[in-house]
Amino acid sequence: MTKAIKHDRQAAIQKATYLFWEKGFHATSMRNLHDVTDMHPGSIYASFGSKEGLFKASLHCYADASRQLLASCVEESSSPLEALKTFVNRVVVEYRESSPSGMCMLVKTVAELTEENAELLAEAKQLLSQVEDLFADLLAQAQACGEIDPSRDPRRLARVLQMQLMGLRAYTRANDNMEQVNELIGDVFAGLH
Repeated sequence: MTKAIKHDRQAAIQKATYLFWEKGFHATSMRNLHDVTDMHPGSIYASFGSKEGLFKASLHCYADASRQLLASCVEESSSPLEALKTFVNRVVVEYRESSPSGMCMLVKTVAELTEENAELLAEAKQLLSQVEDLFADLLAQAQACGEIDPSRDPRRLARVLQMQLMGLRAYTRANDNMEQVNELIGDVFAGLH
């Protein structure tokens, strides 16, 4: 009698997340997923329902890691604005070499998918919106601390910050001058006051 192989679901999701982040949804084959997760296609289907199901779980894994990173930046920072700046610096500069893609996985997904994958596209957009909500909360806290002009709309500032973060990540991928990137990060936060 053969023994059934049990898979660590969370480990498989994390490995798949890294692969999807690197290659994108369409360029990632079931064979790629099998090789990375060490799960046969049947096991992937049994655990996640489909490639799309595993991708959705990966989007959530990525978003959870982003939220945890932001929370750790808040814990170690002396102010909400400093926490946001630390977060941006980490994702743009510090983690640049260890990231499988210079882009945010959620942004990459929104750029790649069409209405053919409407459910996954909507999921990525919703997760991006949740990040924007976290930014808005921190920016409102920064206003309460006197770091930002209280007359400015924190939701609009959050949208601007998210847009600039997307641009910074793309710029960093196209340019190797980290001194310039750090200056641009400074410019982003100077514009929030």
